[in-house]
Amino acid sequence: MSDAAPIDAALQPLIKAAQEAAANSYSPYSKFRVGAALRLDNGAMVAAANVENVSYGLTICAEAAAIARAVAEYGPAIRIRAVAVANLNDAPSPPCGACRQLLGEFIEPDAPVAFASEAGPCAMPFRDLLPLAFNMKHE
Repeated sequence: MSDAAPIDAALQPLIKAAQEAAANSYSPYSKFRVGAALRLDNGAMVAAANVENVSYGLTICAEAAAIARAVAEYGPAIRIRAVAVANLNDAPSPPCGACRQLLGEFIEPDAPVAFASEAGPCAMPFRDLLPLAFNMKHE
């Protein structure tokens, strides 16, 4: 992750919201408690936690839950300006590949994404997390 940068102070409230959401995680199987927070283009902040299922494939990642919540609250025209992902397990936790693709549907390419990495907390532009993203223009 050579393009990762230290966390900008402006991302701290988003990180705090992600950490608070992680405290509400439903993760009885993995015990991997994750929260995600999104800052939308209207200034709103939306956070959610992961929700596991005994059939792991039905587990909902925190990022996916936050996107669904944002769309439900603000409509399908949302645009994400920043993301923070936090976990309470002191482990690296960038968004998974599926969540990167979900974020790609709504996020600005230069939006910072903050997460814990092997080197500590960092942030990087979304475009660096999902280069060559699959997309279809639907305008």
